Amino acid sequence: MMNQHTSVDPDEVAIYERLSSTWWDSEGPLWPLHRMNALRVDYIVDRINREFGRTSSDTLPLHGLRILDIGCGGGILSEAVARLGGTVHGVDVVAKNIGVARLHAEGQGLQIRYETASAEILAGRGEQYDVVLNMEVVEHVAELALFLDACMRVVRPGGLMFIATINRTLASWIGAIVMAEYVLRWLPRGIHRWSRFPTPLELENHLNSGRMKVVDRSGVAVNPLNWHFRLSRYMGINYIITARKDAAS
Repeated sequence: MMNQHTSVDPDEVAIYERLSSTWWDSEGPLWPLHRMNALRVDYIVDRINREFGRTSSDTLPLHGLRILDIGCGGGILSEAVARLGGTVHGVDVVAKNIGVARLHAEGQGLQIRYETASAEILAGRGEQYDVVLNMEVVEHVAELALFLDACMRVVRPGGLMFIATINRTLASWIGAIVMAEYVLRWLPRGIHRWSRFPTPLELENHLNSGRMKVVDRSGVAVNPLNWHFRLSRYMGINYIITARKDAAS
């Protein structure tokens, strides 16, 4: 029986253990993360600039910010954020992922703190961050409410959390599972469970319970011909939201 105090799903851990050697293969099974990364980083920097009143002309726009990359995998997003000046703590529950991330960061000369840990562990230690990056993780946890509660606790008052995930719609079942996993074979089969995709409203309700307010939301679309990702008004499949914690929390 799963420990009731953790949101970690052993089946999900096993999937990513098998994929751990492929993180930095931009044409491998995790290619969508590489293609999506530039879009995600631009969106994150833009929203941070807007919410924190920072200048977008800085060469290191994230300098001085303590940033958590929860479910960091092999470090694709962590490295991109670190290159922009952020002080990055990347955590993942898959130890093999952390090993890959550490080795790659060392080879790039990047100072990133990596750790095998869960959101609950960080919350229990009282960790606090200016920004929490929660990208493509919520659809893989066993207990969404438990996981989000821990993530919200590590956002400092006035801080931001970014959540990128997949909506639970007929379109997402067709596009993200039937097409992406079985027809086009863009993703490994079984990597997603449609029942675990949260709707934007469900996420917003969870965030409100932790005194966090959604300040921006956007769909993410992909061109199936050239694999190009872009922001979109349509949130029926992939989407990303930004939430800010009450400064008085």
